[in-house]
Amino acid sequence: MAGLFDKQAEVYLEARPTYPKEWYMKLAALTPKHSLAWDVGTGNGQAACSLSEHYQQVVGSDISEEQLKHAMQHPRVRYIHTPTSISEDEMINLIAGGHENSVDLITVAEAIHWFDLPQFYSLVRRLLRKAGGVIAVWGYNNTVVSLDFDLLMKPLHKKMLPYYDPKTSYLWEGYRTLPFPFESVGLGREGEPMELDIKREQSFQGLVRFMRSCSAVTTAKDQGVDLLPEEVIEELKQVWGGPDLVRSVTVKAFTLVGKL
Repeated sequence: MAGLFDKQAEVYLEARPTYPKEWYMKLAALTPKHSLAWDVGTGNGQAACSLSEHYQQVVGSDISEEQLKHAMQHPRVRYIHTPTSISEDEMINLIAGGHENSVDLITVAEAIHWFDLPQFYSLVRRLLRKAGGVIAVWGYNNTVVSLDFDLLMKPLHKKMLPYYDPKTSYLWEGYRTLPFPFESVGLGREGEPMELDIKREQSFQGLVRFMRSCSAVTTAKDQGVDLLPEEVIEELKQVWGGPDLVRSVTVKAFTLVGKL
């Protein structure tokens, strides 16, 4: 999975949507202690750095060394490379100095669908505080622009689907089928994720960078297929309203939050 995002790591940092500060404030309000947070699959570190406003120490981990090279830096954020070969005990040592049940908040932004879930959830149960610890996972699978633009995107998305890894099916189903064996805290539950609408200002060039950062586009390119040729970009540009227009868009996100 790491290789899917290594090649576009720098683009990923620039293109991916950010999450509102209010979201992190809401999560922080759920944990009575604010000593340690762990952001798993941290990628460019945007969630880890946002968590640092609420937690004394944040660990951001990722299996992609290339992503970590481009991660945003913060004095309270420590990044660690976690290859798939690493053991559970080694992970506990790296994240929490060997102390089990010591993590206040575990977050996974747009990444849990890639994980070995039984293995990850076993680690969560060992690391998360039994009293007051919270795990929050979230993702997004669509950006709503306008009726005409969204209609134009549908056939393009259909062309992309064969190049997505089967694990992304959890994402396209809005995490409704994602196993999440934790007690609800009122922000979604297994089988019933809570929907989130993220408003943002989007430039056309930013949208194109976002599309090019998708794993399906990279996979297709490796197979000699260009999913975003110039004629497609030009058609999208015209319906968007021109290359210099900045539009208000809505990122359709969803979340599951729970405790032990």
